Amino acid sequence: MAKFYFKSSKKEENHLVPNRRTIDFLLSYSKSLKVVEYNNLKFETILN
Repeated sequence: MAKFYFKSSKKEENHLVPNRRTIDFLLSYSKSLKVVEYNNLKFETILN
């Protein structure tokens, strides 16, 4: 049963190369995201 679920990661090496536009989008999104905690509540606001 263990052999059925086990996959060797050495055989499958995927080298993902992200697009520059994707990186820029994620960085700008993370810079604009503001999380405020108040009385055990989390408020997420996008500042754009």
